[in-house]
Formats: sequence, structure tokens, C-alpha cells
Amino acid sequence: MTHSTYTQQAPSSFNLNTLTTFADVPFKDEQTLAQAELYTHLETQAEAVAPTQDPLTSRDRRIIGEIIEVQPESIRTIWIEGGITVWVQLVGGGRLPFDRDWFAKRVAEVKATLPETPRERNERLSDELEEACTVFGLYHGEIDWLVFSTKVYRHGHFVGFVGWDEEGWYSNPRKYGLDRFAKTAVGAIALLGVQAVAA
Repeated sequence: MTHSTYTQQAPSSFNLNTLTTFADVPFKDEQTLAQAELYTHLETQAEAVAPTQDPLTSRDRRIIGEIIEVQPESIRTIWIEGGITVWVQLVGGGRLPFDRDWFAKRVAEVKATLPETPRERNERLSDELEEACTVFGLYHGEIDWLVFSTKVYRHGHFVGFVGWDEEGWYSNPRKYGLDRFAKTAVGAIALLGVQAVAA
């Protein structure tokens, strides 16, 4: 005669980090432990085959950490439930609910006061340089990320140097000499005497 026992399966987010065994564990508990161990094994295998991409950037974590007053590293992820509640999942396993409108307002306030990291600045400047190069039909060489400067070319011919520092965007047709400054990358490239590409 076979013996069947009903057990509820663990949710996909269930992790069993330690395995506790007892001398007289009933059959149901053994099956539950085995099921939990299987889930842990499957999650580990799935992560190895197709690692999940983290939807939060380090800046996102800094903003959320500032809002809820925790270390940025302790934030696992966030999601919106029902269009009303923002849930923040912590690495330690806790979840915190927030009103969506209140949370959005606080994100805007914190973003306005949070300084830009060097990497974020470089990404922003790189995007602006790409757009400016498109306007003039140019392409640029490798960017020196420490000082944010590069050479720009048109049809394989060197046009000049373009970069950014505390004073703003600058350009120079030669390696040595005075830099000319502009408020935008487009303005700096225009100072090299390059004409915009006709649309």
C-alpha cells in the first residue's frame, strides 16, 4: 500500500541556507526539507546558466538608501504592486511598502541633491559627445576617461581635440595651444571650424 502526504511547495523565492536534521524527523518534514534543497539547487543552477541582470544601478540604490535610511548595498530590488505600492526588497529578506506617489516625490527630491559620480558624469558626457559628432558627421577615437578628452575625425582625417573639464567643453585643432571653451559639445566642435552635415 502506498502512503501519500500532502505538502505545500515552497515559493520560488524560498532559500534554505542551512539544513537541520533531527533523529526522529517525520516523513513530511523530510520531504519538505528535500523539496527546499531541490529549490535551492535549481535556483543556483538557473543563476549559473542565465544570470539575472540587476535592474537597479548603484545610483538607484544610493537614492533608495537615502530615502529609507539604509545602506545602498542592503537593497536587493524594488517593484510596484497594483500601481499603488512600491515595495523595497532588502538583501536580508525584509520588505518595506511605500505609497507610490510619496516614493516618487522623495526620489525626485533626493536626485536633485545627490552628486553625480565620475562614472555617471562620463556616461552623460559620452552621450553628449556622440550626439555632437552625429551633427557634424564626425567620429571620435578612444576617450581618455580620467580627463575626458579625445580626438575627432572626419573621413579618416584628424579634425582636432575635444574634451570637458570644470570650465566646460573645450576644443583645440592642435595638441598644443590654447583651448577654446563652449557650453556644449556641439559648440566646442563648431569652434574647430567644422560645418554641420546637411540633413
